[in-house]
Amino acid sequence: MVRKARKEKPKSRILLSYLLMVVIVVFACKYIITPVAQHLFDKYVDDRTTSVPILKTGHDSAALISPDRLNSPHAILIRLKEQTILMHKNSEEKIYPASLTKMMTAIVAIENLPDLKGEIKLTNSTFQGLYGADASMAGFQPGEQVKAIDLLYGVLLPSGAECGVALADQIAGSEQNFVRIMNQKAADLGMKNTHFENATGLHNKNHYTTVKDLAILLSYALQNDTFREIFTSSRHSTPPTNKHPGGITFYNTMFEELNNQNIIGGEILGGKTGYTDEAGLCLASLAIVGKQEYILISAGAKGDHHSEQYNITDALAVYSCIQ
Repeated sequence: MVRKARKEKPKSRILLSYLLMVVIVVFACKYIITPVAQHLFDKYVDDRTTSVPILKTGHDSAALISPDRLNSPHAILIRLKEQTILMHKNSEEKIYPASLTKMMTAIVAIENLPDLKGEIKLTNSTFQGLYGADASMAGFQPGEQVKAIDLLYGVLLPSGAECGVALADQIAGSEQNFVRIMNQKAADLGMKNTHFENATGLHNKNHYTTVKDLAILLSYALQNDTFREIFTSSRHSTPPTNKHPGGITFYNTMFEELNNQNIIGGEILGGKTGYTDEAGLCLASLAIVGKQEYILISAGAKGDHHSEQYNITDALAVYSCIQ
């Protein structure tokens, strides 16, 4: 009996050791594995909140206009819901985006501002170089205290360069630092042929993109409610400020050029114009035809602010041919 007891004692120790290991594993799962899994799940949910657009070529008879009939040498038409390319023309060739840049400025600002109702002070340095470069302005003045949301309207509607620089300075400390965030965002979205040098769209040979990349950007930005609200507004009035007791009223440059024209069987809901001598006339727009939403990006059309607006002409023609 003694020998038998001696043989069973090691087995008891093994069993106790096994049970102890089980307890340790359970606690490890609770206090280590679970937080890691939760972190991964939270990251997945965050990443899924606003999806990154992946454009795909469609074979659809909806786009009946021939790209050769367009004034713009670069264009792309997307059906928004399925992210389907219905028509394109030199869509992956390098272009200068001019003020279409400000779509990236706005969405990056929206995503990085902690309080859209907070006030931002425009300083003298905000305006440095803008007047000399003949940049488009919203009408704010040095020393003016402006709500962030009003600067965002100022960026997209009248294309105010001072608004973009003020937002950049507030968020990143300088326009140069802000541009790094813009380029990182472009990389995250898969805008492989894009590089920004400023937040305003002023011409720089190293500041370039493609209409396809801009379609990816606009598709993404329109998922943001604040961006969409501003992008589709025809006008916006700011509250009184320390420099403008009556506030300022902005008008969307695209709607001004449309001059109450619209499309057959639908409506142009919003847009952003752009122009420099090097970029030509550019337009990013959103329209609804039937029950579907479409975006059109065009760039490089001949003309200027004083000529016929061929970017607008192209948008009316393209959208009116969708059936």
